[in-house]
Amino acid sequence: MKFNEKILDLRKKKGLSQEELGRELNVSRQTISKWESGQSYPDFEKLVLLSDFFELTLDELMKDIDVQDIKEKNHKSIDISYFESVLKTIIKSIVWFGWFIIIIVVVCAIGSLITTGKLIQP
Repeated sequence: MKFNEKILDLRKKKGLSQEELGRELNVSRQTISKWESGQSYPDFEKLVLLSDFFELTLDELMKDIDVQDIKEKNHKSIDISYFESVLKTIIKSIVWFGWFIIIIVVVCAIGSLITTGKLIQP
């Protein structure tokens, strides 16, 4: 049984809605939904809370989990976060470069006005 199926099964056996389980674990209904649909996995702290809530050991909670599936999802999220950080760096560089160009244009314009005598009148 996959982890998402196990969480869904455990929740339904307790007769809880996603919102009720979310309240117990201090997470949103959407987070529970993502866990149950296999879109994401809980962090270690939430796994401990889940095992306590369902009165299971971590071993019992995690047994028969498709580890390769979790590795692939984690790898994808790492790739996405890496590209997000690269994109943010590029955007910051572009913004700084834009300000640099603006400053150069203003300095050149002022210099031109001074040398032509248009800025300072005798």
